[in-house]
Amino acid sequence: QVQLVESGGGSVHPGGSLRLSCAASGSIFSINAMGWYRQAPGKGRELVAEITRSDSTNYADSVKGRFTIARDNAKNTVYLQMNSLKPEDTAVYYCFSKVVLYSNVGMQYDYWGQGTLVTVSS
Repeated sequence: QVQLVESGGGSVHPGGSLRLSCAASGSIFSINAMGWYRQAPGKGRELVAEITRSDSTNYADSVKGRFTIARDNAKNTVYLQMNSLKPEDTAVYYCFSKVVLYSNVGMQYDYWGQGTLVTVSS
């Protein structure tokens, strides 16, 4: 019913920048929170950043001041601008969306992207 398609991952040197995008499509009535988690090799999944429909944001302490999350509600798309990247930012990044469907506007469902790899290495 809903697909999330991510783009923008890749390899970069320390101090570099990348911009991730995630577009949601399908039978979407509205999207509440959107955001990004990441999972580094051998570690659990952690929240990186999230943004509500009213543009309230929340960031992991480790990325504050370096990453910026934004969304375009008309396009059902969330972005993550990542600056001053560090080797410890290396991970698979997963976007998520909390979606209300046309078929059931009384419920919210969580959907995930397929993941995009970000590698920060010299």
